[in-house]
Amino acid sequence: MTEKNETFPSALQAVLLVAVLTLLENIVALGLRDAQPALGITSAQRWVLTELLVNGVVFATVMQYRGLTYRALFHPAGNSMRATAATVVPWVLLLVPALVITISMLVTLVTQAFPLSDRNREMFETMASNDFATLLMACVVAPVVEEMLFRGVILRGFLQRYDRNVAIWASSVLFGLAHLNIYQFVAALFMGAVCGWLYARARSLVPCIALHMAYNSALNLLASGSSDNETSLSGGLWIACVLLAGIGVHGLQRAFAQADADGKG
Repeated sequence: MTEKNETFPSALQAVLLVAVLTLLENIVALGLRDAQPALGITSAQRWVLTELLVNGVVFATVMQYRGLTYRALFHPAGNSMRATAATVVPWVLLLVPALVITISMLVTLVTQAFPLSDRNREMFETMASNDFATLLMACVVAPVVEEMLFRGVILRGFLQRYDRNVAIWASSVLFGLAHLNIYQFVAALFMGAVCGWLYARARSLVPCIALHMAYNSALNLLASGSSDNETSLSGGLWIACVLLAGIGVHGLQRAFAQADADGKG
């Protein structure tokens, strides 16, 4: 399949794409809710099924329009996926503890300024449940499909149209807005910027998905280990997280510098 329409989507097209995706998700979710007793599925299973059905249809359409294979979507870089996984992903995972702490602090500040409504509280409690379907959705399905859309499609198109920093932050803002609440907006904006930088440098979804999966998994582990969803951190743990992040950033810079040198050689 030959790639075409390389500058798709523009900012407006990206907004419309996310709006259509959200609308379809709500329509399918409502339909499956009515059919839930007949299908014999739980609410969490309905959530997973909705995401898979809607994203499958949307991605099939977008991929056809772009003339992309899934191999090209996931890894447009010139090197192999295995090489990227080996040289980039280990350093990426060292960023996770510091990201969890930093984003949790930001979300706590936002929650103090804008207390959770009953509806939002119920939603977050559902997302933090430990049943298999919810864990599958949070730790596997959501990271994969969200990275495919916001980095693999939207940021990829933005990088063809706009300055790199503008492309990264614009796609991150859209990623935050797609979550439809201010609490997840803050978290998604921050994570989107980090994943966007990773994608722009690595030209691969592999490190983005690895980071997203590890981050969501860490949040679920913390939520399951604390009844009030609050974790106190000692000064030593803070320092350890910052040191790990520093090592991770240094390792990433070296890996990307080596990749650039190999590309010019």
